[in-house]
Amino acid sequence: MKNSKPYFLNSVSELHHFLNIKKPTHPLVSVVNLDEITVNICEEMNTIVYNFYTIYLKKNFDGKVKYGQQYYDFDNGIMTFFAPKQMFSIEENSSTKVEGWMIVFHPDFIQSYSLAKRIKEYGFFSYANNEALHLSDKEEIVISGLIQNLQQEIEAMIDNYTQDVVVSHIDLLLNYCNRFYNRQFITRKKASNDLSLKFEDLLNAYYKNDDLSVSGLPTVQYFAEKLFVSPHYLNDMLKNLTGQTTQQHIQNQLLEKAKELLSTTKLSVSEIAYHLGFEYPQSFSKVFKNKTNLTPLEFRQSFN
Repeated sequence: MKNSKPYFLNSVSELHHFLNIKKPTHPLVSVVNLDEITVNICEEMNTIVYNFYTIYLKKNFDGKVKYGQQYYDFDNGIMTFFAPKQMFSIEENSSTKVEGWMIVFHPDFIQSYSLAKRIKEYGFFSYANNEALHLSDKEEIVISGLIQNLQQEIEAMIDNYTQDVVVSHIDLLLNYCNRFYNRQFITRKKASNDLSLKFEDLLNAYYKNDDLSVSGLPTVQYFAEKLFVSPHYLNDMLKNLTGQTTQQHIQNQLLEKAKELLSTTKLSVSEIAYHLGFEYPQSFSKVFKNKTNLTPLEFRQSFN
């Protein structure tokens, strides 16, 4: 009977043991050549959680990866990124043979470096698999070169400079991936624009609801689920196209609705706050003043 519980891999060494490959040279970081292994995951282990950062460059993967409720078919030059404690599952085919690279590093490895804080800024670690990075041939050459250099550095004799150099390599790799993701937003501009327009339609429809006091303030998660994308992907896509985050778009629409009610109705500030889904009028007044440099009453008085 299939086990529904996820299979946890807590360390780089456990991953190597799981893949039946030689022990890692360094206990906290490793580069695995996927050409050297055959994916052979038994039913009891097909849902996996890595408790370390994982970066894949996959080619010729004859199978499907499931992330949440969505499936993604891999082809050449696909990069995916997983932060610690993210869950994913693999449906294997009997002929499964993976090619490419896998980079893994434990959070402790970068803990004393600025990368430990900045890595949270890379939204693609929380993208779904159907939002993977599709590399051009030239980009794949760049990434493969960086990965091979990283592997050589890790497997060389470890000295006092090894960690500094390896972290620098990882940092450089992530910067390139960030650049290529932004290129992808541009080259797939039509798809991104379509998604942006759908978001705007959903946003407008939400604020046309006359019962926001019941439904409450909209969240980024709400729109991401409606659009079948991850919150981080929606945020990065909108920021690339418009220069504003999803939350900024939500707040801008909220501000326009508030201005409309203040200028065209006799509702009190408290009534408007509750109508817009705020639990406390003070919170509404604070948001309004931060955006306009005026209190709601000062804004209303400007029309008299």
